[in-house]
Amino acid sequence: MSAAAKTNELFDLLRAACARQFRFNPRRITASMRYVGKEGHGKDLVHVFRDAGTHSQVVLQGTFATLRITHGDKPHWSEAEQEHYRESDAEMDAKIAAKQAEVEFTRRSPLYLTHRAELLTHYKNSPTYVVGSPNPREAAKALIEALAAANDAQLADFAEHMKSNDAEHLAQLLVAPCHFDLEELLVSN
Repeated sequence: MSAAAKTNELFDLLRAACARQFRFNPRRITASMRYVGKEGHGKDLVHVFRDAGTHSQVVLQGTFATLRITHGDKPHWSEAEQEHYRESDAEMDAKIAAKQAEVEFTRRSPLYLTHRAELLTHYKNSPTYVVGSPNPREAAKALIEALAAANDAQLADFAEHMKSNDAEHLAQLLVAPCHFDLEELLVSN
């Protein structure tokens, strides 16, 4: 059996165990979990999976899953994170649609259109990349902070629409369409 087939089989076991034991949505497992590898030997052999964003881990032994509540010094698997994994397909689809709407709004917003070229210079795969520049999120956050200090009207409108004044959150929203624009630029070149 190939490594990919073995990993797919482990994911099938993980989805079934997590659905049965924790009522986790199998689709969320597929979307969020990554296979890390094996730990232990013989009858103590377990397979470890980790959430791509939070790094919370699930250990699979046979057909039984265990949530690693702590990993190192950090607590994991809060109630909120577990509820996130229990979302229905409809709730997941609604969140995806809301995220897509945010990206599309941002992509057409005067704020993004004004600063798009500058934002793209911070991506290493961009034809306009500037060596030594800060990473895209740091650059976007610095831009947001500078515009906020200048009481920029485009930023004010964008922040009001997004219902946020948090520079970190607004920066994340501002860089989201960059990935799509970069793909289009690279395809057209």
